Order: sequence, then structure tokens, then C-alpha cells
Amino acid sequence: MASITIRNLDDAVKRRLRVRAAENGRSMEEEARDILRRAVGEPAPPQDLGRAIHARFAALGGVELELPERGPMRPPPRFE
Repeated sequence: MASITIRNLDDAVKRRLRVRAAENGRSMEEEARDILRRAVGEPAPPQDLGRAIHARFAALGGVELELPERGPMRPPPRFE
């Protein structure tokens, strides 16, 4: 397991952490681990590119495009 050191922590933050840990019946260290676990959470599953682009621009609204009628395909070129 990894460990970290947090420097320059405000005294007021440390005091609130100590109170919160006591309210939850945990040590300050365990309370800090729980806070970090909840804040970081599980990574989101990857999206495919189309869905990611759609999600990024969904708030801007959509665009309605007129699609032209489809006709028969041209014959393929002949290379003789």
C-alpha cells in the first residue's frame, strides 16, 4: 500500500478532520482515506469516440441537416 504526506494543512482543516473522524468512530487517518476514496471514486468506463463527441457538444444543441435524395449509384469506372 502507498502512503502520502500532506504538508501545509491548515489547523482548522485538521481540527475539522479530527472532529469528523471522532463523529464517525474512526482515526483521522482512516477518515482521510475514506474521504479520498469517495472523492476519487471509480474511473468511468471508456466511451466510444462518437458518444464522447456527442456528450461534449450536447449542451450546445443539435443541427438539423437536409439530406439529399439518394439515387441509383453510378456504374463503376472501367479501366480497359
